[in-house]
Amino acid sequence: MCRTLAAFPTTCLERAKEFKTRLGIFLHKAELGSDTGSVGKFEWGSKHSKEGCISEDVLGWRESFDSLLSSKNGVAAFHAFLKTEFSEENLEFWLACEEFKKIRSAAKLASRAHCIFDEFIRSEAPKEVNIDHETRELTRTNLKAATAMCFDVAQGKTRTLMEKDSYPRFLKSPAYRDLAAQASATSASASSCNLAEPSHT
Repeated sequence: MCRTLAAFPTTCLERAKEFKTRLGIFLHKAELGSDTGSVGKFEWGSKHSKEGCISEDVLGWRESFDSLLSSKNGVAAFHAFLKTEFSEENLEFWLACEEFKKIRSAAKLASRAHCIFDEFIRSEAPKEVNIDHETRELTRTNLKAATAMCFDVAQGKTRTLMEKDSYPRFLKSPAYRDLAAQASATSASASSCNLAEPSHT
């Protein structure tokens, strides 16, 4: 049976309004999901030093799509946003490909390749990604001699789609804007506290 990302609680993923509320309390709560998985948990610290780091992380997501994807918290937040647009399969496929490239066993590589294809690539797959017919058939051909690079073309096109389409909407969403505002306030508060602390010589 194919295994991809750990399931997120449905209560925080069903609607954009719930997503916004959930992100709002991430500054005070330590969990997004109950299971471990590729996305991981959205971790917020209670101390000023840790909050400052997380705040910089949140504000850094708008610098580039790479910055977002390199952050576990960013991936978790972006995944939740994509859920509200019913397009989370794109990110899940991209993450599945990243994990796929780490496999060293040839037997496991071939098995996992077919699993990913059946779940994301084939026509009418459970989580079919939006790619053209040529790319789909190229990927099917690559499965005959599966290598770590057999999904590269499909993964690249899916990434481009997210970067040019979903990512800008994520940054413009009220949820991210509110979160960024809270992060800016937290960062400023942490800086003020650090400046207020007396120096010890």
